Amino acid sequence: MVNDTSAPRGGRARPDVDVDALRTILDGEYATIRDLVRTNLVTHASVLEDAEELGIDAFRERVRELVVELAATGQTGMGFPEEYGGGGDIGASIAAFETLAFGDLSVLVKVGVQFGLFGGAILQLGTERHHAAYLPDLITGRLMGCFAMTETGHGSNVQALGTVATYDVDTQEFVLTTHGDAARKDYIGNAARHAELAVVFAQLRVGDRSEGVHAFVVPIRVDGAVAPGVRIEDDGRKMGLNGVDNGRIWFDEVRVPREALLNRFADVSPDGTYESPIENPGRRFFTMLGTLVQGRVSVGGGAINASKVALAIAVKYALRRRQFETASDGEEQLLLDYGMHQRRLLPLLARTYALHFAQDVVRTDLHKVLSGIEDDEQTRRELESRAAGTKALGTWHATRVIQECREACGGAGYLAVNRFAALKADSDIFTTFEGDNHVLLQLVAKGLLTGYASDFEDLDQLGTARFVTGLAVETVIEKTSAHKLLERVRDLLPGGDEWDREAGLLDSEYHLAMLRFREEHLLAGVARRLKRGVEREGGPGAVFSRVQDHVIAVARAHVERLVLEAFVEKLRSVPDGGNKEALGLLCDLFALSSIEADRAWFMEHGRLTVQRSKAITREVNDLCRRVRPIADALVDAWGVPPEMLRSPDLVG
Repeated sequence: MVNDTSAPRGGRARPDVDVDALRTILDGEYATIRDLVRTNLVTHASVLEDAEELGIDAFRERVRELVVELAATGQTGMGFPEEYGGGGDIGASIAAFETLAFGDLSVLVKVGVQFGLFGGAILQLGTERHHAAYLPDLITGRLMGCFAMTETGHGSNVQALGTVATYDVDTQEFVLTTHGDAARKDYIGNAARHAELAVVFAQLRVGDRSEGVHAFVVPIRVDGAVAPGVRIEDDGRKMGLNGVDNGRIWFDEVRVPREALLNRFADVSPDGTYESPIENPGRRFFTMLGTLVQGRVSVGGGAINASKVALAIAVKYALRRRQFETASDGEEQLLLDYGMHQRRLLPLLARTYALHFAQDVVRTDLHKVLSGIEDDEQTRRELESRAAGTKALGTWHATRVIQECREACGGAGYLAVNRFAALKADSDIFTTFEGDNHVLLQLVAKGLLTGYASDFEDLDQLGTARFVTGLAVETVIEKTSAHKLLERVRDLLPGGDEWDREAGLLDSEYHLAMLRFREEHLLAGVARRLKRGVEREGGPGAVFSRVQDHVIAVARAHVERLVLEAFVEKLRSVPDGGNKEALGLLCDLFALSSIEADRAWFMEHGRLTVQRSKAITREVNDLCRRVRPIADALVDAWGVPPEMLRSPDLVG
């Protein structure tokens, strides 16, 4: 229970927020690396101020130069082993990346491509021979590379990639070929201009057998010129991120030595014998991809921090811009004193705090798994699911926040100088790269439906439907049946069947119980629909397709519950005082505004009365009024350097 936090949250006194102490709470164990990134952002603040006026070539070159300069400070190499010049701390590397999102997002993505995707693939999929050959120069930026997975015809469906790598036993080489334009590598960052090497994902053929998708290190440029057999085309201008040189790549019988195979999980001997410690091809594939989950964790964290920039600008603008007279003294009223303006911005501020703490959990889990502290199969599956869900909710949140904040700043928000143009254009892609959000939420739902079973990796949509229509569905339904749910709820709150009408609106256990009920009810419902649909109609794949909306709803409900749990758990650890009271207000605002946003569902399922629903709306309004006096302190606690706000018309 967290009722110890309820008393001060029910009061009306303004919490005394200590901004520096709150920033220490938010920065956590990685405060030092976050401050290094902030210092570097301020040092280079003027480098990209005229980015909108630069030609695309000049913009790309300036971004590349800046990335190399940042690498020299050590901030981009924190996740690599110390023996190769890195910092040996994967958690620190994610914290650094998140903080870098306060600045230009082209720089952020260029860093992500070079050190996260390209470097991460070498580190996680390669072995000592690859680490020694590439990591020292990669970490410094002397060697630039790209991550060539996505194809024009195959985005999320990586198992069906069309690029083929055939082993030639006579020469002990792999021969890479692009079979048609659908198999060309596309949208590949660093490819159009700067990459010398590519980590290429291709179907491995050895003899007359296909062994599935594997990764190879392939030179795509030699002494600055495109390598023989390689064709590269510039993707050209994009909606945003034009400081990143995205491109397309084709391979026409490009030969690389046998040692080019990144062979942590599989190898080919000189005589053409395929070897792997993981016999099951599906499990091998998903184990390989699972090591690359760092990209999703990074993108989610970057999106959440981009939201902070937008909110910092919008809140500060609302605290200096006046509009209309509302009192007899003739002075116009501040925007943030209007109830509607509070309603627009402050629940989003609360959700940003909630997602920040949820991201902390994912980052910690990632560090434990990739550092070998906790690295069993179940833990990896749960990390992959949590990372997918947090990335989806975090990136959708960023898109919503940036748009709402732009509108809240009126015409001034539309001027490029005030940063929203770049924030909107550059962050929009976050919802679809490193996994389309709807596909990622299906991954989350699959884990819930199967309980992360041992054959979890082998289950595509058809396999998931078949699994759920078997005996496993009975376990899901029994676990989440209505009477079981209500029994567990009664253990948490007084009031018997009237728990949802008698619990205090500011009781965190009430909030958690509501979100848990929704999640488990939805999960049981989709399991029943799958089972019933297959029994009546057959064709598990078609049935699964018809219930996809329900599947996505389950996943969203699950992740939102995890986000609230992370916030509540963090709140428990904060010492009593003004900062805890302030965070308590935000936690309440996040929880109640989430319930309010889905009140139709809760009312349909008997968990909200009309009177209770109206009471929640009144409470959300009251919480907004109570957060308003501390809103400036709350956005300051994020530590966005003023130079990064770059909005002279809005924040002064």
